[in-house]
Amino acid sequence: MIDRHQIEQAAALVHSVMAPTPHLCWPLLAERAGCELWVKHENHTPIGAFKVRGGLTYMDDLKRRAPETPGVIAATRGNHGQSVGFAAKRTGIPAVIVVPVGNSREKNAAMRALGVELVEHGDDFQEAYEFSQRLAADRGLHMLRSFHPMLVAGVATYGYEFLSARPDLEVVYVPIGLGSGICGMIAARDALGLKTEIVGVVTEGAAAYKLSFEQGKPVSTNSADTMADGLACRVPDPGALEMILKGAARIVAVSDAEIKAAMRHYYTDTHNLAEGSGAAGLAAILKERESLRGRRIGTVLSGGNIDLDLYRSVLNEA
Repeated sequence: MIDRHQIEQAAALVHSVMAPTPHLCWPLLAERAGCELWVKHENHTPIGAFKVRGGLTYMDDLKRRAPETPGVIAATRGNHGQSVGFAAKRTGIPAVIVVPVGNSREKNAAMRALGVELVEHGDDFQEAYEFSQRLAADRGLHMLRSFHPMLVAGVATYGYEFLSARPDLEVVYVPIGLGSGICGMIAARDALGLKTEIVGVVTEGAAAYKLSFEQGKPVSTNSADTMADGLACRVPDPGALEMILKGAARIVAVSDAEIKAAMRHYYTDTHNLAEGSGAAGLAAILKERESLRGRRIGTVLSGGNIDLDLYRSVLNEA
């Protein structure tokens, strides 16, 4: 478990690099949702996503524990890789990032701009991840997985900021990729001693964590078919699932169409850019609008990194 002291230590590091991100209640969005809706804007970090917090914390710890580390390697669909690249550049440790073939061009470009060695392999995240493990062994690199307690401690700082400022939130909706985001929110809530209900959000085409939550054990799927690449997980992490089973109230599945609508609403109602995973929490809130009417609700806009062509197509579907 991640305790309050660990989160506050991580926050001191994170805040030495970036300011706390804003949390805002947008009138048009609240009107649309039928509730008092607060948005934590993790699209306003140096890499445009919440993941930067975990990368900073993990790499700082690695640099102190093993200063002679020859390099790290990670698999990603983009935001975890940007986080690792950002933190690796800061610590001076080389980074290799493996992405699936056909990954977001703009996320790939952002990672290369951070100085990583980018390798394309496989049809999805899981295949890229399995290849990165083999490459780590072949090249003697430190494997930096997408879920680790040190990453969760760093990511928990966004939840700690949010819930410290809004302890009166009744429910918070959090998207689930491999699980660091929702586990960070759970850790922050528990560290603050709050009763806030935390609801996870997945897509219908990548429902591994929902199936796992319902069965109480890891359940893998054969595919993770969704336009929200940050949620495209088909093999749950057992450690993440254990924490989610203990700390989340439930998990909601939304469709890609509902996510695209939420992306458009973020633009029209707040003029904020949201990638698919970043809009999933709002999509779930709008799906459950009637049961939330008049309540005080929160969600995280976890990232805004989306290719121009894809975003244009989402807007044009309106």
